Amino acid sequence: MNPLEAIRVKLLRNGAKMPVRSTALASGFDVFACIDGPVEVGQHPVVIPTGVAMEVPAGLDAQFRPRSGLARQGVLCTFGTLDADYRGEIMITMYTVAPDIRYTVQPGDRISQLVVTRLAPVDFVEVKELSETARGAGGHGSTGR
Repeated sequence: MNPLEAIRVKLLRNGAKMPVRSTALASGFDVFACIDGPVEVGQHPVVIPTGVAMEVPAGLDAQFRPRSGLARQGVLCTFGTLDADYRGEIMITMYTVAPDIRYTVQPGDRISQLVVTRLAPVDFVEVKELSETARGAGGHGSTGR
């Protein structure tokens, strides 16, 4: 078994919370709003501070993703990548999927999930031709619904 890698976390102000797993086998860590009062979210993107800064080791990929419970209500956050050299506050951009959906974020609410994986070491190689497949260049629904 590999030893755990540490992601260093700095709580920037009162009310900030460490990312936590809701269950032992959850792949994502809940990320919390660190705001002074309620914030209304609608169809236009709203940036919600978390009060947290992190130091992600090189070689790890830390991504912020929508929470399924909020997505079921039509409330999403944008996907975001936390680069290994970023040290500022984590901000989560939230919005709703329809004009009639409004959502109020309260201080301490779970607003996103953080999933951490390993980065694949790759190089990009320019070529004149790519290998052929049955799918070819078909995209955007070409394999079915």
